[in-house]
Amino acid sequence: MAEPTSPSADTETGPGPFRTLCVYCASSPGSNEQITAATVALGSLMAAEGVELVYGGGAVGLMGLLADTVLDGGGVVTGVMPTDLFPREVGHPNLTSMIEVSSMHERKLTMFERADGFIALPGGLGTLEELAEVATWAQIGIHAKPIGILNVDGYYDALLAWLQRSVDDRLLKPANRELLIDRPDPVSLLEAMRTATPQTETKWLDLDQT
Repeated sequence: MAEPTSPSADTETGPGPFRTLCVYCASSPGSNEQITAATVALGSLMAAEGVELVYGGGAVGLMGLLADTVLDGGGVVTGVMPTDLFPREVGHPNLTSMIEVSSMHERKLTMFERADGFIALPGGLGTLEELAEVATWAQIGIHAKPIGILNVDGYYDALLAWLQRSVDDRLLKPANRELLIDRPDPVSLLEAMRTATPQTETKWLDLDQT
C-alpha cells in the first residue's frame, strides 16, 4: 500500500455532538493514581454518552485501561494498529473492531479521519507527537475539529507554560494557542470541546506585513 501523504482539508467539521473521539494515551500504566482514575472516568463518560472511542489499539497501559472501561460500559471501541506493531504493542483482542494498517503514518491518518475530536491523556513521546501533529493540522486549516488536553494533576502544566511563552515571544498566535483546550477532568473537558468556536485565522503572525 502506498504511503498516505496528508489528510484532506475538512474545515467544515467543527464542535458539536461527538459520535467518535480519538484519544491519545500511554501504552504504559504509569504510577499516578489520579491519572489512572481520570482514564477510567473518561472511558465511563464516553460509554455513558454513546461516544465511540478511536485509539491506537493496544491492550496494555492506559490505552488498554481506557478501551476496557469503554467496553465494560457497553461502548464501542475501534483500534487502529500497524501490523508490524502487534507483537510489541499487544493488540487488544476484544475490541468492537480493529483496523490493521501498514505504517504509523497511516495509523494516525486513519484515526484522524474517523474522529470528531481529539483528546490527549497524560502520556510520553508518542502522545506528544500525536497531539502536536493534529494541532498543527488545525493551525494550518486542514481541520476544525476540537482538540482537548486532559491536564490531570497538573501533568501538562509545563507544556501549557511553554505554549504561553511561545505566544509571549510572538512565535505562536494567541488564537492558535486556543486550539488546545485544557481542563483537569473529563466532564469539563468534553463540555468545553463541545462549545468551542473553530478558529478562522491563518497560522502566520505577520503575513500582512511581509
